[in-house]
Amino acid sequence: MERCPWCLRNEKMMIRYHDGEWGVPVHDDRKQFELLMMEVMQYGLNWNMMIQKREIFRNCFDNFDFDKVAAYGGADIERIMDTNGMIRSRRKIEAVIHNARCFQKIRTEFGSFSEYIWGFTKGKTYLYMGHQKGNIPTRNGLSDRISADLKRRGLKYMGSVTVYSHLQACGIVNDHREECFRYKELLSCTDSVRKRREREV
Repeated sequence: MERCPWCLRNEKMMIRYHDGEWGVPVHDDRKQFELLMMEVMQYGLNWNMMIQKREIFRNCFDNFDFDKVAAYGGADIERIMDTNGMIRSRRKIEAVIHNARCFQKIRTEFGSFSEYIWGFTKGKTYLYMGHQKGNIPTRNGLSDRISADLKRRGLKYMGSVTVYSHLQACGIVNDHREECFRYKELLSCTDSVRKRREREV
């Protein structure tokens, strides 16, 4: 069974993540918040570490219940900082709490965060020409636009590279390799449209 090469370099947990989650369209806001905040925690590190520490993150952040996280205060920050195995970056922890409050505002304006972020592609999953052959960028015009809008709305650690990684994870972009078994599986169950990356401006 062929898989995308990136998931084969590390632990079994990465393979499970690739096979069961990566690229699957996400329309649940708590799941959106979890994946997006894991990107925040990843900044400067690697995704394999995030997958390994996922249960620690869930325990620290009330299973990524954004309403609970938005209400966190100083005692919660200290609790998280003191958690065994946690990434002890006060700035990142504070950013997750701050982003939860911004997340709430987006939900109030759009009805849900999922409606907001999927609105950039009108609910479609994008298939960029050339990506299925392995020519995958770290950012593009779509992620640039979403990154700029998220920053305008106050979210932190929302650079274009971070946003593009989130778009791949939550199924807005299908970047599975063509030979990967998940490529065709997801293609068969998503509302996909082919795009030329150079036209994403």
